[in-house]
Parts: sequence; C-alpha cells; structure tokens
Amino acid sequence: MLILHDYELSSEAYAARLMLGFLGLAHESRPVDVYPGAANEAPAFRRLSPLGRVPVLEDGGLALWDWQAILIHLAATYDESRRWLPQDPARAGAIAQWMAVGRELEDSSGLARRHLAMFVDADLPLAQERAHRLMRQMDEHLWFQEQAGQDWLVDGPHPTLADLAPFPAVMLSEEGGVDRRDYPAIRRWSERFRRTPGFVTMSGVFPAAPLG
Repeated sequence: MLILHDYELSSEAYAARLMLGFLGLAHESRPVDVYPGAANEAPAFRRLSPLGRVPVLEDGGLALWDWQAILIHLAATYDESRRWLPQDPARAGAIAQWMAVGRELEDSSGLARRHLAMFVDADLPLAQERAHRLMRQMDEHLWFQEQAGQDWLVDGPHPTLADLAPFPAVMLSEEGGVDRRDYPAIRRWSERFRRTPGFVTMSGVFPAAPLG
C-alpha cells in the first residue's frame, strides 16, 4: 500500500495527490500538522524526511521525501501508458526543464503564499516579482504552443509532468498576492488541465467550468 504523508494546504503535497488521482492509485493518507503544529519538525517525521518537508511517499521499503521525486517515481513505476513521463529523450529533457520551472514557482509564488498564510520568513516583493517573471515566460510559451496546435507545455496529445509540476503553484498564486489576470494562455491551459480524467481539487483549486 502506498502511504502519503500529507498536509492539505501544501501545494507540493497537492502535486503528489494529483499524480495519485491521475493514475487511479489507492493509497493511505497520513495527515501531518505542518501549521501551526510543526509536526514536520518532530524527530519521528525527520527520520522519514531529513529536511522536514511534506509530502513523503512510502512505497514498500522506499521513502521519498522530495515532491518531484515522488512525481517521477509514480509516473515511472505505475503509468504503463508512459504519457506522464515519456521515454523519448527530447521530450524527457523538455519535461525536466518545465519541472525546474515548477520548482522555481514553488520557491517564489509558493513562498509568497506561505509568507502570507503561515508567516514563513520571505522577501515578499522579491518572491512576487520572481513569480511574475516565471509566469510571463510560461504564458508566452503556452501562447506559441497554441499557435502551433499544441495544448501543453511539451508537444504531445496529453499533459505530462511538465504541466503537473507548475500547476499547483500557478493555481494558488493569488493567495501569495500574484495576480493571474495578465496571463490568458495560462488561464486557458489551467482549464484544459483541470479536465484531465482523475483530476482532484484542493482548497483554493476548483474544477474546470462546464463546457458549453
């Protein structure tokens, strides 16, 4: 049985929940009271997650404590279709680049959100400026993709980890004071992504609007 050590309001943990939902994987969820309880700093949790971060995924004897490592593990181990992490080297490289953007968004937009909601120390204007710079880059790329008849950050008929990795931080950006109104291609992309079978919501992330 897969075990996810989870915190409902964590965007990184939400990424793991999305992957589990898309793959239809049964799992046990073990809540971690990150805020205000700081349970992630307890010695028992630190034995699972040396950095004291959620999520942690236990799969048999394996414990993964980095959210992107969890996404890669789930896609490589359980996605028989290979849609989320294609084996083609060129696409795999492009996916890795956008996953890096997803991590940068967690360190900027996500940091701004944690600063405002959980009082995590941060230079708020700098975090917001970094987030806007990344989202402008992403919006421009998605616009060019649409002109080429592509729906996703990396060419192909289905979203990949390139789309999943930045999605939580983008969708929760306004909770960190990062407005998405100036990013129309991102808004269209998020609608498409939320229609992917198996999509799950979280507080602040809603289902796509009905078609028609």
